[in-house]
Amino acid sequence: MTKSPSTLGIILFIATMIVFFVVYFFLSGINYFDISLKANAFVLPILYAGAAFWSVKLYWNSHKVVSFKEAFKRAFVPMFIGGILSIFSMYTFLNFVDPDAKKLLNYQYVQRQKSELDTEYTSARKILKHQKDIDELDQKYNERLQSFTPEAVKGKDMLTASHFSGYFAAILIFYVVLSVFFGAFFRTRSIYQPEEEIKE
Repeated sequence: MTKSPSTLGIILFIATMIVFFVVYFFLSGINYFDISLKANAFVLPILYAGAAFWSVKLYWNSHKVVSFKEAFKRAFVPMFIGGILSIFSMYTFLNFVDPDAKKLLNYQYVQRQKSELDTEYTSARKILKHQKDIDELDQKYNERLQSFTPEAVKGKDMLTASHFSGYFAAILIFYVVLSVFFGAFFRTRSIYQPEEEIKE
């Protein structure tokens, strides 16, 4: 029996939250932000691509005619449902259930940015030869450092509703591109196939 895209979307949502809570319960700590970033960059895209593929493949196996529109829908709907439910759940959890986890993520986010700035500055300073260039680099570095003072980072929040909306908008692009690919790939059983068979 072919599972509906909505059902697969719910399953995908549950799988996403399992990943989220595995990181939260077992891998949070000094590398919480980095591990979360890697999970979002590598684990979840594979999970969502696999679910989209499975959704279209199930439909493709049981239908003689598969249009681009139907294949696109079968790929997109599970990802959209799983994604929007996950985003909403993560936002609710981090903002209302465990605000301390949110504070930790925000703190580590700022520290990561500061570390990247220091690395860029150190690397650039090693290759500069002229004092004028070095002085200019030092000035720009010191100016950027001001954005990391306690006063500047106080209240800095990357997990607000508007930020989550921005994240989801970016994720939607991934869903659309992937759905277009699967729509084109699985459109192999052309709607003209029966006519071609008749002619033969």
